[in-house]
Amino acid sequence: MVDTNYDLIVLGSGPGGYVAAIRAAQLGLKTAIVERENLGGICLNWGCIPTKALLRSAEIYHYMQHAGDYGLIAAQISADIDAVVKRSRGVAKQLSQGVAFLMKKHKITVHMGEGKLTAPGKLEVKGEKGTETLTAKNIIVATGARARDLPFAPADGKRIWTYRHALVPPEMPKKLLVIGSGAIGIEFASFYKDMGAEVTVVEMLDRLVPVEDADVSAFLEKALKKQGMTIYTGAGVEELKATASGVTAKIKTKDGKVESAEFSHAIVAIGIVPNTENIGLETLGVKTTKGHIDTDAMCRTNVPGLWAIGDVTAPPWLAHKAMHESIISVEAIAGGHPHAMDPRNIPGCTYCRPQIASVGLTEAKAKELGYEVKAGTFPFIGNGKAIALGESEGFTKTIFDAKTGELLGAHMIGAEVTELIQGYTIGKTAELVEDDFIGTVFPHPTLSETMHEGVLAAFGRPLHI
Repeated sequence: MVDTNYDLIVLGSGPGGYVAAIRAAQLGLKTAIVERENLGGICLNWGCIPTKALLRSAEIYHYMQHAGDYGLIAAQISADIDAVVKRSRGVAKQLSQGVAFLMKKHKITVHMGEGKLTAPGKLEVKGEKGTETLTAKNIIVATGARARDLPFAPADGKRIWTYRHALVPPEMPKKLLVIGSGAIGIEFASFYKDMGAEVTVVEMLDRLVPVEDADVSAFLEKALKKQGMTIYTGAGVEELKATASGVTAKIKTKDGKVESAEFSHAIVAIGIVPNTENIGLETLGVKTTKGHIDTDAMCRTNVPGLWAIGDVTAPPWLAHKAMHESIISVEAIAGGHPHAMDPRNIPGCTYCRPQIASVGLTEAKAKELGYEVKAGTFPFIGNGKAIALGESEGFTKTIFDAKTGELLGAHMIGAEVTELIQGYTIGKTAELVEDDFIGTVFPHPTLSETMHEGVLAAFGRPLHI
């Protein structure tokens, strides 16, 4: 008989869930993890990782098509979408297998099946071999979320896609409609455009990537239009119908006009729905807001012994936020005193071309909150490494509190900014002020020098522009 009594059970094995299980095992807790589909969850199998693999292929394809810009000759360039997808799936499989190895390494018991809370400290798991009941003093819910459908046009996987369909397309779209310009929508728009599709993006709000700083949104729209994308902001899709040969759409533009258009395929990227149905939350009386589980700063729910992390809770819905919450919750369970996470110190990254990365407040939000703001922008065209790379498109913008010197926010668009933003994130977490950034030596020649110059610009002393 397998012992089904644990110190901790984690429901869901995405980035939040599997990291929670590993940290719990490190702290000496007897731990189990329950997963209904693939270890690694959506992120490793159907989200962050395979998407980046696709985008890497598109990036290389883009460079090959522009080899002449670097004094190189590349003839008869073509792309094989099936091979690109196959590589992406291989990357996802490798990482999922890596999670399985980590579970064995840390002696974490894996139960494959559908998990449901039946009472405080009890979880029923329905798997291929039947149903078993697991018990634990503490349970962490890390069930994640799924794509939201258009109510009048649910995804069919043939012509109307969610991100999941877009990762394994049945064919290469010729003329693609992307509905929604958040990170998921704009990344797929960028991928398919670079792979050769004609792309149209429709955003309901008045600008692209609306959670980002307004300057970033404006720059991105200009860049994507230059690449050949058609962009509608302040617009909505009022009708979407799949046909045997494509998709017909009625788009209401910002001036109130309704335009009819035909596309080969459409991607719906209008948000997420938390996976909270049929997991027993009602049985235990767990409090939720719009389907997302309510938690305190330590990730506790209103039910003693029940915790929740990641996309099933409040925004931002980011894998790294889920991972950090997993550490907070497990260390609290183990009797530690972890620091609560400050949402203003969570970076966000979008891997389109050009890349976007940010942390903290936008300039508009900082002013709305009453800060006296010092803001500065440094363009990549003033950076030697960016010019040498042939990647001079972009800028770094910083926002400081004029009274205290606190870094309130940093916003970047351009080459490799998703790798650079962590420098500002560390600075914000460590509560550094402008003198700390100004007094730091940045290596030359690097793209990171734009970060230094971005701070200098906020205080009226940039050196290379």
